Amino acid sequence: MEFRVLQYFLAIAREQSISLAAKSLHLSQPTLSRQIKALEQELGKQLFVRSNKTITLTEEGMLLRKRAEEIAQLINKTKEEITLSNETISGNIYIGAGETEGIRHIAKVAKKLQSKYPLVYFHIVSGDKITVIDELEKGLIDFALVFGEIDSSKYDYLALPSIDKFSVMMRKDDALANLDIITPEDLFDKPLIVSRQIVQDSNLAQLFNCDEKRLNIVATYNLLFNGSLMVDEGMGYALCFDKIINVTGNSNLCLRPLSIQIMPKMSLVWKKYQVFTKVSKKFLNAMQKDIENIF
Repeated sequence: MEFRVLQYFLAIAREQSISLAAKSLHLSQPTLSRQIKALEQELGKQLFVRSNKTITLTEEGMLLRKRAEEIAQLINKTKEEITLSNETISGNIYIGAGETEGIRHIAKVAKKLQSKYPLVYFHIVSGDKITVIDELEKGLIDFALVFGEIDSSKYDYLALPSIDKFSVMMRKDDALANLDIITPEDLFDKPLIVSRQIVQDSNLAQLFNCDEKRLNIVATYNLLFNGSLMVDEGMGYALCFDKIINVTGNSNLCLRPLSIQIMPKMSLVWKKYQVFTKVSKKFLNAMQKDIENIF
């Protein structure tokens, strides 16, 4: 399977038309059709459903599109890293991160680095631990900012000070909003909305000091903004970190601290034996110095 043919495939998926894709690629329509037919024969799967007006992706076509986009992104990133000037510190740094106050560490170091090297650009890819570790494994990001235990056989990491505390998000007109602190007992019979990561890391039993099966989990979220909308619509109470969602002013929501606290370890993670670009190495060194100054 050639990358050139994958680009042809992506053009058709984007345009939903072989004729329009051929025009954008500066190819003849018969040539493009032959290339895609050969790709389908190579894979043994039909990639498009063709009609008179448009074409749509099959289930296999949607999977190939996802993978082809990841491959294209990785190739472009690799070209950029290789062609950077040997003299100029410049380039892009890609960091996957969940919703956490720990992003301030990244932002503080990023600002200092950009002040010294204006051609350095930072890109934050939002997602929970499952998502960003997957992106790290595929080489689509350089670092991941995550909570929980790290597999040291696969990754190196820099421990960061954990500053996030667990709270319960609820509507301001809820009876529990009159309490200063929420205990696990207050929530045993309540519908709970929790993050996918806290389920994955098995932290619920620690926070509630009980078997998870006793809890009434009605929904999970990946990003807290989506969870806050579920709370606003009355679906339940969201277990979350504080300082992530602004609940001041005209917001219908409020946050109350949870009586039991655990402090999940926060780490900046990268793949073991990773070959860093100059700009990524500069960033990592700057992060290490920043942490040393804190401690």
